[in-house]
Amino acid sequence: MKRREAVLKWQLLFHIKIIKHRRSNRPQSKNPKKMNSNFKILFVGMALIIIFSFSWVIAFQPDTCNYIVSKNSNGDFITIQEAFNAIPDSNVNRITIFIRNGIYKEKLVLPEDKINVSIVGENKDSTIVTYDDFSGRIIDGDTLDTHHSCSFRILADNFRSENITFENSAGRVGQAVAVEVNSDKVTFYNCRFIGNQDTYYTNSFGRIYMKDCYIEGTTDFIFGKSITVFDNCIIHSKKHSYITAASTPEAYKYGYVFFNCTLTADSGITRVYLGRPWRDYARVVFIDCYLGNHIIPEGWHNWNKSWREQTAYYAEYNCRGPGADRSGRVNWSNELSIDIIEQYTVQQIFAADAVSQPFDDNWLPED
Repeated sequence: MKRREAVLKWQLLFHIKIIKHRRSNRPQSKNPKKMNSNFKILFVGMALIIIFSFSWVIAFQPDTCNYIVSKNSNGDFITIQEAFNAIPDSNVNRITIFIRNGIYKEKLVLPEDKINVSIVGENKDSTIVTYDDFSGRIIDGDTLDTHHSCSFRILADNFRSENITFENSAGRVGQAVAVEVNSDKVTFYNCRFIGNQDTYYTNSFGRIYMKDCYIEGTTDFIFGKSITVFDNCIIHSKKHSYITAASTPEAYKYGYVFFNCTLTADSGITRVYLGRPWRDYARVVFIDCYLGNHIIPEGWHNWNKSWREQTAYYAEYNCRGPGADRSGRVNWSNELSIDIIEQYTVQQIFAADAVSQPFDDNWLPED
């Protein structure tokens, strides 16, 4: 907008100068020095307009990308899957795909050998990947399960996404996944995850970083076993139900960690749990988060499996908001101490030794 305003400003000044020039260039004024000066000013003004206009247009183009996807046929591919298929297997250098605004109804899969891929949307609200499968849907005689209901499945390591909406548009028909991650070192920046039950499935024994994202859903809409950091995200509940359903492996030091997140809800939603353990050793921690008044005093649920109160690890630290009052929390949840909180940094969470069988390397996501 600033560049466009600058262009308009220079255009206005240019037109004013033209008017002044025309007035000063009447037959009675024949001073050649003055006329040359006027022409010089006009030339400089025109040059500046061209420069500003060009820079404004360039600002709205993909900076550096290998492929462009556009539904309007003004790119390299019309569909995102075509772009994925074009990526060389076991690619060493990062491949960046720029996706122009549009609604892409595709059931996407990024195969395991298509590593080091980035997808960048033109605008997170207008670049939309969507599909409408759901658990229980029958296709060609086969019944889909939760795993196969996803709109986008990521099997490749080192995947990165920016400025894109991922959606499962099936509606409230049960389990319907928008994104399923089955790989390591995956990052999402400024993305939206839209759905209802089981919106976001972290289904890998790997590490995921979410920054400035929006995730919405009804029941267990963030679930799975990956080590996942949610940094400055908005987590929006649409039903009296549960936010997380972690299935953290016993050997993991960390599960879901929410830093500086904001928990919100639809109007009238007042009974939402922070989480319940899908498997015995679920680990979920909220740090420096805002918890709205839809979070119930108990905070956590045991999924009607009392033994999980001894194995799951649920904790909070320095949270605020009407839902952050811990006086009514279940007695098997935790409040982190100063000593423990020092162990919760992105570097330590994504370290190779954060699991009993270490990852190949430490990982620090790039901003």
